[in-house]
Amino acid sequence: MLKPYLYQSLLHRLRYKHLFLLVSLAEHGNLHQAADTLSMSQPAATRMLQEIEQHLDCILFERLTRGMRATAIGEEIIRFARTTLGGLERCTDNLTQWQRGGFGQLVVGTIMGAAPDWIAQSVAELKVNKPLLKIRIKGETSDQLIELLGQGKIDFAIGRFSELDQHNWLDFEALGNEVLLLVVRSGHALAGKEAVNLPELVEWPWVLQPLTSPARQLLEHEFEQAQVGTPQNTVECDSIFATLQLVQRSDAITVLPEAVLRDHLRAGLLTTLPLPIGKTLSPFGVLTRKGENVSGVATEFLDILRRISRNAATPDEIR
Repeated sequence: MLKPYLYQSLLHRLRYKHLFLLVSLAEHGNLHQAADTLSMSQPAATRMLQEIEQHLDCILFERLTRGMRATAIGEEIIRFARTTLGGLERCTDNLTQWQRGGFGQLVVGTIMGAAPDWIAQSVAELKVNKPLLKIRIKGETSDQLIELLGQGKIDFAIGRFSELDQHNWLDFEALGNEVLLLVVRSGHALAGKEAVNLPELVEWPWVLQPLTSPARQLLEHEFEQAQVGTPQNTVECDSIFATLQLVQRSDAITVLPEAVLRDHLRAGLLTTLPLPIGKTLSPFGVLTRKGENVSGVATEFLDILRRISRNAATPDEIR
């Protein structure tokens, strides 16, 4: 349990500079390099670290022969430091926007397969009421978004958990499900076939998401269930735009959400393969830092997004 005096002690003694030192030390693993980032001497940085550990009454870094490594409690404090500094950076950006006559900013992180039309519609509606609001959208995989959340660099994320223990520090609100489709370019040798199977498909080239993404992990599970190995001829790509371009210009197979593929399928640029995939993919939704209230504009955006998701009809399956 936390000691009764600890909150008041940290409130009066812990400074942003202390947090910056912890983050720098975690990134470099070297006190000399961390001191350089703060433009201070190594002895001064050593004293500062000792002060922090005294304030917290715990050891944050193991002193190794070469460098330093965060302890388990150190990792927790470093996460807090990153989130706090990220919040300070976003607050500074918002303040700058206000001083320039704007309305602050909103930074949204989203997996691009998570109903991109919902995101676009939500942005459009919010901008009608707040035309000078600066909105930044970061399209990443779920694991990358959660890293940005931990660093305090985005207000919230639209995605899904990528590791089992993330529910301990993140709240999740489900919004919808993704329909995943296997696709190839029109004119591909597999196009128009009435039936295909994974053992047959692994012999072809593939464009795959990074292994850390939930969709890729699900696909690997499908390979395992079919008792086949991961395809050998692969390109790993976390950009949906680049993935679409690669598939259209090669014989590669890929798996992407129906919402992302819709226009390409209707235009006849790509075609689906008749093999269901990803039935066990967990829903996507809103990820926020536990115990932290989002800003007013973030709340307004999420209210619009929730309404759109409730009213959305189940997309027709495109074949």
